[in-house]
Amino acid sequence: MSIEIRLENFSGPLDLLLHLIKTNEMDIYDIQVVAITKQYLAIIEQMKQLDLDAAGEFLLMAATLIHIKSRMLLPASEEMADEEEVDPRAELVRRLLEYQRYKGAAETLEKLPQLDRDVFVGQFFPADILEAETDDEVAVGIYQLADAFHRLLKEIPAEVFHEIVREQYSVAEHMSLLLDRLSAAERLAFRDIFATRSIRPTRQELVVTFLAVLELVKIRVVKIEQVAAFGEIWLLLAVQDGISAVTDLGEAALGYE
Repeated sequence: MSIEIRLENFSGPLDLLLHLIKTNEMDIYDIQVVAITKQYLAIIEQMKQLDLDAAGEFLLMAATLIHIKSRMLLPASEEMADEEEVDPRAELVRRLLEYQRYKGAAETLEKLPQLDRDVFVGQFFPADILEAETDDEVAVGIYQLADAFHRLLKEIPAEVFHEIVREQYSVAEHMSLLLDRLSAAERLAFRDIFATRSIRPTRQELVVTFLAVLELVKIRVVKIEQVAAFGEIWLLLAVQDGISAVTDLGEAALGYE
């Protein structure tokens, strides 16, 4: 059998031996040492083009194969005949099996996605996540609302007062304003509901507006939806006539006397 092999394609002598065993369809537990040694030595001839350091391990394996071959060809001594005969190939088979296991594990790991090669990690920002085009909704609770409101507050710069102006912010009034806007629109983004009276609302106004949202959700006049995790939070009317449902509610009824 004529085999053309480039030694540069193999990581070492055990790798080359495994290749020869598979190519010749041999049983690794019953290696035909004579045939394998002949092929191996023929391949070693190609090492004339390699430096001595690169050829060292391959030459050592060649010597091992020749030793095993000679032991198998020589008749057993009388002393060895009385004892259980040890297969001269046993140690080589053990090394080949061990190498085969490590090689298989390495190939399995190589197929897995590797960081910075197949997988690239970027900074994670919830605002960067696009809403999934699906009708499935993500459950939104008070904690999600509070977290969204906290992020919004962080965007508001610290207020600088040049004069003291007393402004009255009514929760009930903000509830009515929100219901007016929801009646005119199919839905409102949570972030957009805070743009009510001024271009840059104060922190106090934001807090009162947020309380108004919580009250509307509490009395089930408004419902909140989120299409995807960390996506935009939307407010929608939960009843046909939301304004009528809260017309008679005053500050006392809401607990803000």
